[in-house]
Amino acid sequence: MNVAVNKNENKGVLSSGKIHPKMFALMMGMASILMMFAGLTSAYLVRKAAGNWVEFKIPDVFLTSTLVIVASSVVLHLSYIFLKKENYGIHKILLLIATVLGFCFLGLQYSGWMEMNNIGIHLNGNPSGSFIYVISGVHALHIVGGLFFMVLYLFYSLFKNNSLNDDPVKQLFEKSKSHRFIGMKLLLVYWHFVDVLWLYLYFFFQSQSLA
Repeated sequence: MNVAVNKNENKGVLSSGKIHPKMFALMMGMASILMMFAGLTSAYLVRKAAGNWVEFKIPDVFLTSTLVIVASSVVLHLSYIFLKKENYGIHKILLLIATVLGFCFLGLQYSGWMEMNNIGIHLNGNPSGSFIYVISGVHALHIVGGLFFMVLYLFYSLFKNNSLNDDPVKQLFEKSKSHRFIGMKLLLVYWHFVDVLWLYLYFFFQSQSLA
């Protein structure tokens, strides 16, 4: 039996109080990603304790990339707020800015890897550097996934009008007025997740480089 939905669905829940199926699937996916990175950072600590470990300070550009992804998350959240207010003009502008900041984050990560390579910390070198390349690289892949859907959503937001029949969220996800915010909500939750995940990884790397 189908469960009726209402305006609470823009929060990722059904009218019955249950989590929306798409939100539940996203949460399960994020839990799996979290366990994977917990395993990677645990392996980092175990390998470090085994010895033959080169200590080095991670490039400062990683701090810049951290500030950029936090800014992108804040801007995307503001974009969602203006979408709920049906202020589509500001919503689209902020969504575009968040997308650009996401790509800037990837560019800064690449710059950080190049700086590491230039000081003699190579991907196939000492495990201390290899772990950072691999862990930050895997995180970057998850950023790429988020940016793919962000660009897709942005494309429909820019080139579709905002009538009920052509609403970009409804076109992408459900043929129902009650689902007009769920697509953006899923994107927002995922982007906040990869943002917080990078904050954890950055401070983890920073603490280990100073240990």
